Amino acid sequence: MDICKIHENASKCSVNTMECFMVLSTQAQKISIAMLCGLFGTLCIFENSLVLYLIFSSPRTRRKPSYLFISSLALADILASIIFVCSFVNFHVFNETDFSKETFLLQLGGVNTSFSASLSSLLLTALDRYISISRPSEYKLLMTGKRAWIALGVVWVTCTTIASLPLLGWNCCTLDSTCSELFPFVDDNYLSSWICFIMVLLGCIVYAYAHVLWRAHQHVAYMEKHQVQVGKQNTRMRMDVMLAKTLVMVLTVLVLCWSPVLVLMIYSIFARLSNRLRKVFAFCSTLCLLNSMVNPIIYALRSKELYSSLRMVFSRFRRQLKASEESPEAESTHKSSMIET
Repeated sequence: MDICKIHENASKCSVNTMECFMVLSTQAQKISIAMLCGLFGTLCIFENSLVLYLIFSSPRTRRKPSYLFISSLALADILASIIFVCSFVNFHVFNETDFSKETFLLQLGGVNTSFSASLSSLLLTALDRYISISRPSEYKLLMTGKRAWIALGVVWVTCTTIASLPLLGWNCCTLDSTCSELFPFVDDNYLSSWICFIMVLLGCIVYAYAHVLWRAHQHVAYMEKHQVQVGKQNTRMRMDVMLAKTLVMVLTVLVLCWSPVLVLMIYSIFARLSNRLRKVFAFCSTLCLLNSMVNPIIYALRSKELYSSLRMVFSRFRRQLKASEESPEAESTHKSSMIET
């Protein structure tokens, strides 16, 4: 019952045509999407909030630029999870169309901003690691806390501006141009430009990490060759190599999770999508939440500083829990002794 043909209605901007983009036709598909979004979204928010707490609760980590960039990544993942889950479930599961074009573009802009800021934070982290490994003696002079905050400010303002362009007028309704087959009201030219922006970010990240891995490999070979000279400098080198490998794992997970979505976006620009492919796109979109959920796990397993902070939090929680369990027994013992007296 394909009452809407996207290639015919894509150029129209009536809110009624949004039903054409609701591709989940069975109750099982809607329940599956709802369960995936609920599970991934909840875990993502909890884990990234925990990462932010661990970073900013420790004076040692919150002053380091590398952890400032990781906290920016965690914040972007939290925002993406909240906005994506709410808008995606309301649209595809509950089939909500009781909102304006501006509201939809605002929600889409929020998701785009968060994803772009997440990628940009990874790029800043890659550059931070490269400077730390390639120029360790000048690292503290080149990468200060003030410069880190300025870089993050520029990143978030740039990502917000680019993601807000459809809301500001670059959409197929205002321009009377061809709309995207995947997103209502989104101009095909804007989608192409946004994909190019994301691909440039990904390319820069891969290029930066290639240098990080090469420098890390050189450091490992150097330390293995000069095992006698073990000191503070070598310890710092090992920490940089460990963090570099961790961030490469993060990048690998990000590429694997977002590649299907980006490939389908690119394909939609050059060819018409069938209903099956648009359903595949809807399910592949949940992989973005999976990426945001996996990132904090990698931090906890690979970063010694965050892992030790996490252990301290758990031990403190166990002590408080044990004290709360013992206090009623002590109180009842005190009351019984008073009664006997």
